Amino acid sequence: MTAATTAETAQAPPQGHPQRWLILTVIMLAQLTVILDNTVLNVAIPSLTDELGASTADIQWMINAYSLVQSGLLLTAGSAADRYGRRKMLAAGLVLFGTGSLWAAFAQSSAQLIAARAGMGIGGALLMTTTLAVVVQIFDDTERVKAIGIWSTTSSLGFAAGPLLGGFMLDHFWWGSLFLINIPVALIGLAAVIKLVPESKNPQGDRPDLLGALLSTIGMASVVYGIISGPEHGWTSAQVLVAAAVGVLVLGAFVLWELHIPYPMLDMHFFRNQRFIGAVAGAILVAFGLSGSLFLLTQHLQFVLGYEPLEAGLRLAPLAVTVVVLNLTAVGAKLHARLGTPATIAAGMSMLAGGLAVIALLGGDDYNGMLAGLVIMGAGIALAMPAMANAIMSAIPPQKAGVGAGINGTLAEFGNGLGVAVLGAVLNARFAALIPVAAASLPAALASAESPGERARIMDAFSSGLETSQLVGAAAVLLGGLLAAELLRRAERADSAGSAESESESESVDSAKPA
Repeated sequence: MTAATTAETAQAPPQGHPQRWLILTVIMLAQLTVILDNTVLNVAIPSLTDELGASTADIQWMINAYSLVQSGLLLTAGSAADRYGRRKMLAAGLVLFGTGSLWAAFAQSSAQLIAARAGMGIGGALLMTTTLAVVVQIFDDTERVKAIGIWSTTSSLGFAAGPLLGGFMLDHFWWGSLFLINIPVALIGLAAVIKLVPESKNPQGDRPDLLGALLSTIGMASVVYGIISGPEHGWTSAQVLVAAAVGVLVLGAFVLWELHIPYPMLDMHFFRNQRFIGAVAGAILVAFGLSGSLFLLTQHLQFVLGYEPLEAGLRLAPLAVTVVVLNLTAVGAKLHARLGTPATIAAGMSMLAGGLAVIALLGGDDYNGMLAGLVIMGAGIALAMPAMANAIMSAIPPQKAGVGAGINGTLAEFGNGLGVAVLGAVLNARFAALIPVAAASLPAALASAESPGERARIMDAFSSGLETSQLVGAAAVLLGGLLAAELLRRAERADSAGSAESESESESVDSAKPA
């Protein structure tokens, strides 16, 4: 073996961290606390109303303070992780999340609980970005899709387990116990992170982009606030329009700022990459289809099929269970390795759209039809979501992994809000067009009905609105998924052509050298 060969071998990157699967388990534990906190609080609303004297507005802010802070800080948190170290920021996220949970558990007023939830949102933003960034760092290309698939199951686990865990805790303890369960998880996760997770950060050490961080935080928080407020205040209300306008203007200023500084937090040149654009489009549409459909399905189960909230949550669990099973058994990763990224995304998005269509056409009055659609949707999500996240992270330099994770999280938040807004608007428009009753919701319309026949017509109109909105969502997901897959396919062809051209030039240079 020559000296040059020995040097190359010594510098070759390892095939993933030797303790990568144990580290992934730790990361999933940290991630699960964030996901659970998004779901368990909903079941505590009656308890919070009674024991803290919380108004409807207070309850909304208890839920939304966490989401607003987290979504607004995702890009900033990812950038901080790249600059200061992903392990440091992961540990900081666990500390902040645990401290906020302790404060929330013993809050004595609505204002204290809202403030604690906002603090937890800061920790949640750090955890959401650093966990994915660390996964990208410790797994090589051969295992990364499988690892991201397993990482993404935490969202499904939290979705399925949150209402059940919350209901169990409230049956046996007071509402503060919902937050206390985060403390031991945060402590165990912190000790494991310090001991196991290797430190990694951007070696270039770019100067911090403080103005970019401020603009992105204000812009994203404003847009998300507008989306959250829309269903309650109306999409044309001043509160929603002003928030959306501020968000768009500030995000526009953010883009201009990032284009004109030498050390941008988010390099806008990423958006010239077809691979990146395709992955971005797909990520938004997966979140659009998932959140929009869940928004519709919860109403379908409760208003049309007559289930209680906890019963409705249990009947949505097959979707989450399908995602968990397929990702833990690495079915999606195996298909991805065989089919490639574009075909995997096209197949997954088509199944997600097909599941929505099945629910719309067969699940109107029968849970069995809905069950089949939920399983098909879960299979589509298990295929598309890890492939999409991997495509985004692969299109971004490894030293910017934190920013890439922030982009992935931000796109999910945007897609979630867009799905609820668009499909909810389609539902309301169709409902209003079919009934003569002027009411803002199904319960209000039913309350104003004067006869059983009128009530039946109102229910039929609502069911028709649900079917229409689900079919609109299915069409949007299908067409968008096929477009994203085509963009990714073109990007792969361009990369292959560029590699072949480079190899040809290299061979020409070598052949021209004298023997």
